[in-house]
Amino acid sequence: MDNLYDLIIIGSGPAGLSAGLYGARAKLKTLIIEKSKTGGQIVTTHDVANYPGSVEEASGPKIIARMVEQCKSFGAEMVKDAIVDVDLNDDIKVIKGEKSEYKGKTLIIATGATPRKLGVSGEKELTGKGVSYCATCDGDFFTDLEVFAVGGGNSAIEEGMFLTKFARKVTIVHRSEKLKCARSIEEKAKENENIEFMFNTTIKELQGDGILEKIVFENTVTGEITEYEADEDDGTMGVFVFVGLDPQTQIFKGKIDMDANGYIKTDENMKTNVDGVFAAGDCRIKMLRQVVTATSDGAIATISAEKYIENSLTHLEEATI
Repeated sequence: MDNLYDLIIIGSGPAGLSAGLYGARAKLKTLIIEKSKTGGQIVTTHDVANYPGSVEEASGPKIIARMVEQCKSFGAEMVKDAIVDVDLNDDIKVIKGEKSEYKGKTLIIATGATPRKLGVSGEKELTGKGVSYCATCDGDFFTDLEVFAVGGGNSAIEEGMFLTKFARKVTIVHRSEKLKCARSIEEKAKENENIEFMFNTTIKELQGDGILEKIVFENTVTGEITEYEADEDDGTMGVFVFVGLDPQTQIFKGKIDMDANGYIKTDENMKTNVDGVFAAGDCRIKMLRQVVTATSDGAIATISAEKYIENSLTHLEEATI
């Protein structure tokens, strides 16, 4: 019985940590497994202004550190391991990692989704310092500045329009000559006086000394290279990348229901199609991927898991594994 957990959570972003907090506080034997760095995408955000109740100068790393502290204070265990396979067919879920094997009565998948990167020089170094992947999270920080939104799909254009609430000008940068968004969205964007377009263009390099100061563009037709520097009075500008998300759900393919893009299907209680398996946060199908919705998902998933144990697994009370 010692090696059997009531609740195993894969992922330690806001959804996973919220689930862990609720699980440990409910006296469930709880394990959180993270393959690398704790915190998910929010740890790359230096200022968090839209998480309800967050204190002034709240940062992603500080919020995550507090969540980890809360989980541990209630007794949740945390381990570093890369999960390579799962067996979800029986009452006891078997989670196989590179370092060890873990067994649990219930599983919450909180593996998140990763924004696709441009893959250009300077992008990593300037993420959170002029480069962003979330307009809702960071748009306010670019009030009265100039912003470039990269992408041509519905999300890119809609997010670009949202950014006009803050930026004095938004330029949509798209690699081809035609947008991929719905016609109605395109027409609305082109009617917006604060939006301009750069077609047949990609970003080749991002430059700056601790903050984004210069963008190097390449014309996809002519190959011409141009450099664009931030306005001298501004000192910086923004690049928002909207070229898609990749849910981190590869190891669950064929074992749990997903959509065509790899997002996990759940009901409003975070239940998947497999008994005892739940999903929370950015890895599941949902309208809004934000810290506040991730933490909500995590709490709901744990309450659902707790009820599942109480109602469906009473025969495992003293099971010997």
